[in-house]
Amino acid sequence: MKAGLRNSAEAGAPPKPTIEFFFDFISPYGWFAAERIGAMAKRFNRQVNWRPFLLRVSVGKIMKATPPLELPLKGSYLLHDIKRTARYYGLVISNKARFGFDSVPASRALTWARSLEGRSMSDLTLALYRAHWAQGRDISDEKTILDVLEESGFCRDGAANVLAGKAIKDAFRNEVEGAIDLGVFGSPTFIVDGEPFWGVDRMPMLEAWLEHNGW
Repeated sequence: MKAGLRNSAEAGAPPKPTIEFFFDFISPYGWFAAERIGAMAKRFNRQVNWRPFLLRVSVGKIMKATPPLELPLKGSYLLHDIKRTARYYGLVISNKARFGFDSVPASRALTWARSLEGRSMSDLTLALYRAHWAQGRDISDEKTILDVLEESGFCRDGAANVLAGKAIKDAFRNEVEGAIDLGVFGSPTFIVDGEPFWGVDRMPMLEAWLEHNGW
């Protein structure tokens, strides 16, 4: 049981229903969604379950599809749309931010942090997302990951020891497999009451679903 759910149960309150939020740190659209999902969840008294996974597994290995940015015509459109969408949401993508980097180290760090008591996954997820996309730092690099963890109040040495071990690698592999088993293929994806919504542009529809308890 996650820390937030345990604390609610101990206080005599039933666990809040969840918004399952699947994302890959390589996805700027996942960042746009991460900046907004917390407020939406709070409005509808939901708890966000922050669940990193890998597009290179869902898109590359399972769907056997070419990464969208590498496609003729669509790739150039997406590069334009990503920056336009960032402006729409009041965000700025750093000129130093790289596309197509290795998101595994950041995802393993978040998977480890989820196992700890009393830690805000929203804060760490946003810190990692912002480090890369807003600040232009390389979160595929272990040192950067440890820097962000330390800045977020985690023990640097403890994190370094855990993130180098097999257990956390296996735990994140299970997370990815769990996402695939649920039919998740894109970032961001939300699952609410068994209903999947893919894409930051589906967030208004997600909001309507929450407001009306489905339709």
